[in-house]
Amino acid sequence: MSPHWEHFSHDADMGVRGIGNSLAQAFEQAALAMTAIIVDPPAVRPAERVPIHCECPDQELLLVDWLNALVYEMACRNMLFSRFQLKIEDDRLTGTALGEPVDRERHRPTVEVKGATYTALRVKQRKDGSWLAQCVVDV
Repeated sequence: MSPHWEHFSHDADMGVRGIGNSLAQAFEQAALAMTAIIVDPPAVRPAERVPIHCECPDQELLLVDWLNALVYEMACRNMLFSRFQLKIEDDRLTGTALGEPVDRERHRPTVEVKGATYTALRVKQRKDGSWLAQCVVDV
């Protein structure tokens, strides 16, 4: 199974779903799905590295915290991210988001993601051994 991401509709908001061979890969794909709501991910150069650390008591809360950390970094640094490198051990996520400052002419962002929510929140290992990480993000 190759890692991939999907969107799913939810009323006025948008669902993001990441699927990967590991928990970390599923989280990376969910982040890529979130980026794809804003912009075409290949249009974002992975030129700058931003370290991100999260710690939560369970995997579902860790997903929401991870996505919200990205929303915070995008807003504060005026950046978009297109690549992610994560390591998840126990309740701790250590990672790097790679991206570049927003160039409105080149990136043409369509919407702003305000935050990840607990709606449709799900993190689980599937029967085939792959991992799924999903939630709805507020747009």
